[in-house]
Amino acid sequence: MFFRIFYIQVTGQAEGQKLAAKAAARYEKTRTITADRGDILDRHGQVIAQDAISYRLVAVVNPKASKGTNRIMHVENPKKTAAILAKYINLDEEEIYKILTPENKDTYQVEFGSAGRDVNHTTMKEIMKEKLPGIIFMEDKKRFYPNGIFASNLIGIARKQNDATPEAPTVGKMGLEAIYNKELSGVNGSVHYKSDLLGYLLPNSKKMVQTAKDGDNVYLTIDRTIQNFLEDSMSKVYKQYNPESMVAVVANPKTGEILAVSQRPTFNPQTGEGLDNSWINEMTETTLEPGSTMKTFTLSTAIQEGKWNPNDTFQSGQYTVYDRTIRDANQVGWGRITYLEGIQRSSNVGMANLLKKIGDKTFINYMRKFGFGQKTGIDLPNEATGKILDEYPINRVTTTYGQGSTVTPIQLIQALTAVANNGKMMQPYVIDKVVDPNTGKIIKEHKPIVKGNPISAETAKLVRETLATTVTSEKGTAQKFASKEYEVAGKTGTAQIPKPNGGYYWGKNNFLYSFLGMAPAKDPKLIMYIAIKKPHLGLTEVGSEPTSKVFNTVMESSLKYLNIKPSKTTTSKSILMDDFVGQESEKAIVNLETKNVQPVVIGSKGKITDQYPKKGQTVLAESHIFVKTSGNIKIPDFKGWSLRDILTYQSLSGIEIDVKGDGYVQEQNIKADTVYDGSKKLVLTLEKPQQNYK
Repeated sequence: MFFRIFYIQVTGQAEGQKLAAKAAARYEKTRTITADRGDILDRHGQVIAQDAISYRLVAVVNPKASKGTNRIMHVENPKKTAAILAKYINLDEEEIYKILTPENKDTYQVEFGSAGRDVNHTTMKEIMKEKLPGIIFMEDKKRFYPNGIFASNLIGIARKQNDATPEAPTVGKMGLEAIYNKELSGVNGSVHYKSDLLGYLLPNSKKMVQTAKDGDNVYLTIDRTIQNFLEDSMSKVYKQYNPESMVAVVANPKTGEILAVSQRPTFNPQTGEGLDNSWINEMTETTLEPGSTMKTFTLSTAIQEGKWNPNDTFQSGQYTVYDRTIRDANQVGWGRITYLEGIQRSSNVGMANLLKKIGDKTFINYMRKFGFGQKTGIDLPNEATGKILDEYPINRVTTTYGQGSTVTPIQLIQALTAVANNGKMMQPYVIDKVVDPNTGKIIKEHKPIVKGNPISAETAKLVRETLATTVTSEKGTAQKFASKEYEVAGKTGTAQIPKPNGGYYWGKNNFLYSFLGMAPAKDPKLIMYIAIKKPHLGLTEVGSEPTSKVFNTVMESSLKYLNIKPSKTTTSKSILMDDFVGQESEKAIVNLETKNVQPVVIGSKGKITDQYPKKGQTVLAESHIFVKTSGNIKIPDFKGWSLRDILTYQSLSGIEIDVKGDGYVQEQNIKADTVYDGSKKLVLTLEKPQQNYK
């Protein structure tokens, strides 16, 4: 025995096995400290993507776990446990029972697959209240997207590399999550120590900790409020018109910052719903024939080259060039018209005539100055270049009105910055800065970059003034894009869509309808591009219907949110109030609407019993006028109401209103047109317009 012990001490081996290695494997423990993946945030620090704690359900099923303890540490009653767990997780009671009673009696603990992962805090607490022996929870981390559908094709998604392994790292699969995966990932830390068989730290053993380094935070140029305006409007129009696809971009023309971007179809990164149908970012990765939005830059070229005289005339309808006949949209034209009217009516023939004045080579040179046919250099991969056709003379003609040549939405946005920004063309970008949360140090910061000066400030001003007439003129194709408060300038587009095997689709439900616009026209603070492919239009509807519904809502709401003063200054007309008490409400409403005020009926149809303001008082145009009748009260749409109007409504209606915040109503807890039954308190949330604009 003495020689045996001596041999083991000297060699450190017994029966050919290294004893030190066996001891280390048994007693030395290493626990990983998982680094938090960096956050993706909007320009104001609002969370877009973030790691959040979830819980993993585990059941200890081996009775050995309870040996030597004063309480039961394993699942003692599988049947009862299965019945209770079935109330909380997405598994049948029978399935849970099978998991809790494994065939291998040496199994120590079991899990419940995807049904037992990503358990939220509330559900975890409810299960813990049941006090089920052997049921424990392990903390886990999951990527959380609190806004649901929100610039999803830009942001992308991150998922665990191996979903079956809880400790697997989260990896970006697409979008910014994949592009900045290295920066976002961080570095895991560890705890290394020696313990006994039960896991307790051994006396005199050293515990070594290597702290985790959390991933960098990525701040975007996206503004969450403007993005929400865009997502909401896109969803409504997509549902109403069921188009093949949609894409929209909102940008700051002074800097090139992308403030909002959306497309349809899209997906929900939280649930993955829709992911199979929407993988690429259409803003940068797809090309399209821009249609008449391209006339913006043909006009810019003509003005810059001194070839534009708005009062010169041409014969509209059709124009033969290089053995091809160019036709206007209505095929017959409008007779002999001025070039200004040609822009307003979106005449293709007018553009062909302008090209003859400009010169082919000069025109193509300007298209390149505007950045077409080349990447913008936006801080996103896989950017498409598009192609300006220059092989045959006819290609240059069709390019003047946006047919044949292809561009990307982001190229149109970049080119429009030159028009909106007095000739300075700004490079678009989506990353504001990358910050190390461990030190607060800015790792990367993007500053505005001037890509070129394709036109002068004087030319840009004249282009904006000319394009504003497409909205205000009775001959303009963009009349539906008019705003009550802001002067809009822009150009509509109706592009034929090429077939895979040559030729083009035809028919009003087979076009790509678009609008490239800006506001306020004199000094644009926002520019926007919206394109809708193959919408299902009504019998009397035109292509500007769906595009204007997106543009108008987003542009006006965003400018108000940014506290941009209205560009249309109107003198409010004073109105002297009549006595409406005793009149039928329907008749009174018609009378009030002719006076350009906003009547609010408190009650049902019938005779008016009270009014505010009273007879003889004066009010301004667009003011709310309250008339009270008997009967059920329907809750109005309070959006935009002032506190004064709210208090007047409360006084006349008798409805108790809980007002939160200052400014103007942004939210209400009871939907408009709901008959008020008194069962729920009416809560209105007010917000002040904030200047959040760089």
